[in-house]
Amino acid sequence: MLDAKIPHGPIESKWEEYKGHCKLVNPANKRNLEVIIIGTGLAGASAAASLGELGYKVKAFCFQDSPRRAHSIAAQGGINAAKNYQNDGDSVYRLFYDTVKGGDYRAREANVYRLASVSGNIIDQCVAQGVPFAREYGGLLSNRSFGGTQVQRTFYAAGQTGQQLLLGAYSALERQVALGTVTMYSRHEMLDIVKIDGKARGIIARNLITGELERHFGHAVLICSGGYGNVFYLSTNAMGSNVTAAWKATQNGAFFANPCFTQIHPTCIPVSGDHQSKLTLMSESLRNDGRIWVPKKKGDNRKASDIPEDERDYYLERRYPAFGNLVPRDVASRAAKERCDAGYGVGTSKQAVYLDFAAAFERYGHIEAGKRQMHNASKEEIIKMGKEVVVEKYGNLFDMYAKITGEDPYETPMRIYPAVHYTMGGLWVDYELQTTVPGLYSLGEANFSDHGANRLGASALMQGLADGYFVIPYTLGNYLADEIRVKAIPTDHPAFVAAEQKVKDTLNRLINIKGTKSVDHFHKKLGKIMWDKCGMARNEQGLKEAIEEIKALRAEFYKDVRIPGGLNEMNPELEKAGRVADFLELGELMCIDALNRRESCGGHFREESQTEDGEAKRDDENFSYVAAWEYKGPSDYVLHKEPLVFEEVKPSQRSYK
Repeated sequence: MLDAKIPHGPIESKWEEYKGHCKLVNPANKRNLEVIIIGTGLAGASAAASLGELGYKVKAFCFQDSPRRAHSIAAQGGINAAKNYQNDGDSVYRLFYDTVKGGDYRAREANVYRLASVSGNIIDQCVAQGVPFAREYGGLLSNRSFGGTQVQRTFYAAGQTGQQLLLGAYSALERQVALGTVTMYSRHEMLDIVKIDGKARGIIARNLITGELERHFGHAVLICSGGYGNVFYLSTNAMGSNVTAAWKATQNGAFFANPCFTQIHPTCIPVSGDHQSKLTLMSESLRNDGRIWVPKKKGDNRKASDIPEDERDYYLERRYPAFGNLVPRDVASRAAKERCDAGYGVGTSKQAVYLDFAAAFERYGHIEAGKRQMHNASKEEIIKMGKEVVVEKYGNLFDMYAKITGEDPYETPMRIYPAVHYTMGGLWVDYELQTTVPGLYSLGEANFSDHGANRLGASALMQGLADGYFVIPYTLGNYLADEIRVKAIPTDHPAFVAAEQKVKDTLNRLINIKGTKSVDHFHKKLGKIMWDKCGMARNEQGLKEAIEEIKALRAEFYKDVRIPGGLNEMNPELEKAGRVADFLELGELMCIDALNRRESCGGHFREESQTEDGEAKRDDENFSYVAAWEYKGPSDYVLHKEPLVFEEVKPSQRSYK
């Protein structure tokens, strides 16, 4: 049985109770304890800065040339926190409730409540760092709405919130680098965990500039390497985003939880052809003011501006009147797919729907006219003023859309379609964020913990910073308090030698295949299998086919992949090959997990399990658990279950109507 180590007592006091009784490390001992952090996005950078500030000796690793290039920078819309600045009824409990409900009752209550309770502290921390959040006229921080909520709790910095938050964390990290508490290893990739006496004691990393393998000791290792959405090839993730760090942890005994829980984001620029290597996200914040619609007539080829109002189907407002365009991501994505599959899609591919700001231009224009005492303003003047307001709130997003599509979204509605975005699955961790391997922790998107089967918008940034700034400094100390007598283990220890040899053998095997097909050839093939059979909808037959197809593709990969260049040099194709090899194993596990979970919940939609009106139908009696998979070897996994107990929020059929 998996022990989640959830503290006893009422949910609102569990975290305070934990902090009041966890073990501490005195400052002099912290200077002798070494911590390795893999990844320097929001979770990794905030953890490195916080632990460095406390006095630990921190080594931080990223495969980019700078922590500023972490994929957290791509988050656009905002970060949730229950500060109730709008006085619209928000509270810690309501944020907790919305997150558990939004995740379709597949998250651990205690972790989610802790996340909600520290959310306000994150905003204060970031403001103190100088993050330029949007503000109201009177000076208070501004909020906007996101999907799955009926309050305004999302703090934002135009359409570049992730970038600004990352710059705040990066500044804190670089301060510690300057003070000498953090050593930064950029252009390094972790390729294995080193375990000694069952505990994580270090890593093997490859210097991506020279190709040299390096051994690094740590009293603990933190995996903060993000999600695995690139298993689908086409996703909103940066092309470098991968699962390798988490997968090496899995191969060393850390259980991988809920791998089939992937999130499809409803607001992305549609695929334009086979030439694409990634997809572009248009922030969910656009659903705050934009209205989503399709023509009422099938196959309608008229321009959007030529379709009159009464011939438009605002299908989210029609189907979900209580939430309208702000239903959660999984609901909005499936609804868009259903309309397109039924023949109502727009654009040349017919795989898109409209996101229209015309009503927002008018609404904001009237407000501006009132402010300026322009009682007889013409419609043109009103729309012009409304557009100026939208430019201020979303301007960089509109500019990005125009650059990519060549269309002016101020004049014609955006076309959007769902795409793979975030992953709720990840390394299984307990309440302390520790995996099933002692001394090995996982933070942010790399762990499974807080979002259940579907993440609400603006909650990824919240979780990454909560884990790094406010959770790991306590929980890691609780573990390291028992490690203060352990001296730094020399890296010529047999366990380091064996781990490095294993990495060498793997790299040699890959480079010596000398096949005929590129790494991207196999990645694209894997992505197509995953999208077609483990994407927005899954069924038993398709998943069984996918498992066999992935096995065959993996066998072909190891026979026929072509990797130019050598081992001991900069070799991006070799980097990619290692990552795709890991995706080829993870993809199979995702399909195994999806096949095992014979219910629909959140982003996991099994066609055999749906309500009469096509909504996800959960099976709480049989599947109210976290599926934690133990790796025994390729295609060999053992399922462990962590039962989910709901004491505060009773599971019910999700309804946004």
